[in-house]
Amino acid sequence: MGKGNALPPAARGAICDIDVGGAAPIAQRVRPVAPKYREKLSDLIRGLLAAKIVPPSTSPWASPIVVIIKKNGVDIRLCIDYRRVNQLTRLMVYPMPLISDLLEDLDKALWYCSLDMASGFWVVEMTERAKLILAFVTPFGLFEWLRMPFGLKNAPQIYQRLVDHALYGYLKIGQRSASDGPIDVFKDGEPETDRRPSLLGRRSYIDDILIPATSWGSLYTKVERLLEACDKWNLSISLTKRFWGCRKVDYLGNRVSMDGLEAQPKNLESLVNIPFPSTLRAMQSFLGSLNYYRRFIEDFAVYAAVLYELRESDFFEIGQSQLAAGDECSNEGRWTEAKVAFTMLKAKIGTAPMLKHFDPDRSPVIVVYASKWAVSAALIQEYDGDYHPVTFTSRTLKPNELNYGTVEKEVLALLRVLDVCYTTLASREITVLTRHSTLAWLMQSRGLNGRLGRWAALLSNWTMEVQKCERGEEEILGMLAASITPRGEVEEMLIAISPRKDCRLKISMPPPTVETDEELLVASFDGSARIKKKGVSFNAVIWKLPEWTIVAAESRYVHDLTVNEAEYNGLLLCFDLLADLDRGRIIFCGDSNLVIRQMRGEIDCKAPGQRLLKHKALEKSRSWPSHEFLHMKREWNQIADRLASTALQNEKGRTVVAEEDRQDLMTLNRLDELLKPKQNGQLARITAITRSAGRIRHEPEVIQEEIVQRTRIQRIVQAQDEERWIVNLKTYLSGDVSNLDAVEVKMCAKLAPEYEIDENNLLFFCPMAKRESEDRDGLMRLVIPETFQQDFLHHYHTSLEGGHQGIGRTYQRIRSRFHCRGLYRSVQRYVGECTDCETGKGNPMIHGKSPGNLHATYPFQLIAMDHIPSLPKSITGNTELLIWVGLFSGYVIAKASSSRRAQPIAENYEEYMF
Repeated sequence: MGKGNALPPAARGAICDIDVGGAAPIAQRVRPVAPKYREKLSDLIRGLLAAKIVPPSTSPWASPIVVIIKKNGVDIRLCIDYRRVNQLTRLMVYPMPLISDLLEDLDKALWYCSLDMASGFWVVEMTERAKLILAFVTPFGLFEWLRMPFGLKNAPQIYQRLVDHALYGYLKIGQRSASDGPIDVFKDGEPETDRRPSLLGRRSYIDDILIPATSWGSLYTKVERLLEACDKWNLSISLTKRFWGCRKVDYLGNRVSMDGLEAQPKNLESLVNIPFPSTLRAMQSFLGSLNYYRRFIEDFAVYAAVLYELRESDFFEIGQSQLAAGDECSNEGRWTEAKVAFTMLKAKIGTAPMLKHFDPDRSPVIVVYASKWAVSAALIQEYDGDYHPVTFTSRTLKPNELNYGTVEKEVLALLRVLDVCYTTLASREITVLTRHSTLAWLMQSRGLNGRLGRWAALLSNWTMEVQKCERGEEEILGMLAASITPRGEVEEMLIAISPRKDCRLKISMPPPTVETDEELLVASFDGSARIKKKGVSFNAVIWKLPEWTIVAAESRYVHDLTVNEAEYNGLLLCFDLLADLDRGRIIFCGDSNLVIRQMRGEIDCKAPGQRLLKHKALEKSRSWPSHEFLHMKREWNQIADRLASTALQNEKGRTVVAEEDRQDLMTLNRLDELLKPKQNGQLARITAITRSAGRIRHEPEVIQEEIVQRTRIQRIVQAQDEERWIVNLKTYLSGDVSNLDAVEVKMCAKLAPEYEIDENNLLFFCPMAKRESEDRDGLMRLVIPETFQQDFLHHYHTSLEGGHQGIGRTYQRIRSRFHCRGLYRSVQRYVGECTDCETGKGNPMIHGKSPGNLHATYPFQLIAMDHIPSLPKSITGNTELLIWVGLFSGYVIAKASSSRRAQPIAENYEEYMF
């Protein structure tokens, strides 16, 4: 204290060290500075050199500077971009205080002091390694810090640990001489043997300290002890940022007094008068500012839900609309809900009520409220016949919770406030005000199952009295010191701010029919996503009826899309392929229920990325006056599914041009079974349908078997001749090595004994160990070219003949007839990334009563067991985890194990469950 603007002395006992492991030094280029700010930057660096905060450096590390203009528009602030260094720095694990915890236990305080440490991080010395790593480059040279700068990943933890130990006195600070250098007591210090109570009984928030006291004498004692600790640890207090002995103080954006807490944003006026943001980043900044004060805003999640759903594509769309139609469109359409919610939130933060400190001597009361998309609760206490709020809490509902009843949503609101205020409400009798008496029934019922049983178990630890608010008592909810809005008024306002969340509607629509010999087009599309990577594929196939011939077929592969976005891109690809065709009747077929129903208008499109794609698809569909959408199961969309899977595995798309490739795809067609021609007259209703039944189309010409075999041989030979190693091996086996270099000849000589060429110039593989076998021709396996691998994998795994067999069976079936380099890895990757195998399972082969219909009526009547395998090996050799769950109460027992054999499992079951 009292050192003016000079650099405070270094704190004792704490050192900043940077651990980047074995990373090589990173020297970044200097960033340009505007000419009008270079002289100011030069003066700033002179000041740092004069204060002996930074000296010139010869470090191999260099981080660039960023010049920030202060609010007055004249002065500058020097910041350093340490993002690359922070990426390499090992994170220091230390618990930072919660602001909500620092604002508790203030109900008895009458006097307050708010103190701020001088120069903050600059009082912490650094190791030599850290000085070199944190060097920064400017247009005037390279410099390094002698004290810990701002912007480091671990700086808040290092300083918080220093202040915590100063306030609680856990470690001793030994004496040191000038030649010893800085000492880190957290590595070399000894525990403090003098067990005196903590100075304040509370932590600081980094460099902000709040001192509450019930009397002036107590405040004087606490301040004196704090100054002694600061002198002991060489910590300095800023005289310009302190408040001594006040009835009200500003602390962490809140005004604290004996009456309660008030929200005190630094720029409240600008926050209230801010216009509707035009970018996603500006909206996130606004919501972040309000989220800090969510405890002051009643029903915060109810109003903010529609704003949190906005994405960058939404702002881009409204920007395009404003450019096209002017500013009038900004107040119409779906943006009305967002702007109304934005206005309501600004009004609420501007009129935020004062929150009372929680008084342990008064009974806590909870008011719960549930809307269609969010739940909220208020913790209140009674003062002189009026209820005053202590805190507000709320959250939006998850998709599966939207269909809950009102009572179930009120239970979620109750669980929310009990979780947020657990330390405050634990072991107290609580009164719950609700508008439904069913909540009281839940607290008293027995034998509940499902989620009601779980909720009842969670609430069983609390002592609560549920009271239903009658019509006369509804005034209680509107007269809580003018701070809680009556529920009826809230529900009226919710009509104007409804977010996209809503329950799913079911609308039945019969499939379209076609006339006999009717000329029309059918477009099928599909999209697939790679499970373990971020790539997706989509495709489109255009059919011409009544011949059922393929007009166009194409697949593409892209990154960073969701499955539904891939489906929409497949639909858009259909329109691209249809661009040059006549605008007649067309039927779009897809296995995505979401895309088909959204295009029909049955459900709303809520995801921002999909909304843009949907608008593009609707815009293009207007050029086809007669179009219909048909949803079908995946097994009816075999062709599109195969194209998408092939593109996903090859990580590239393809355009099907060759006639033989289109003929291969046509053999998988089953759409003609769905789009059956309309028959005239009365027909008998038949339940059994075969693929040939009802098929009315022009059958293609039957190709002779010899022609098919010759075509296949030509395609395989052509594919083999496209791979370099196969061409070299064929050349070597034929005896012509004039075009091969020495390395290629040596490589072919090693492979030649296991390969042969037949009369059709096809390369076959035959292991040397089986050369002497009598059935030598049966042992020869055709070499699969790399371009055909995906076709073989699709045939032996994904197709109807493949049957989605496992890795071992699929590998053996292919290996028995064909040879391919790295075949097992290819099969393993293909089967492991098969969407059908990972997302679908067959019906369980259990005869008898389903385990899902069994309900436990007392503890440990029914027990579920499962394994968690492949865990890191422990010191005792355990790699498995056995889990038992009692289905009545959900009680969990876990046991580490080193084996999955039946005997140890049975022994563990007997030991831990009996």
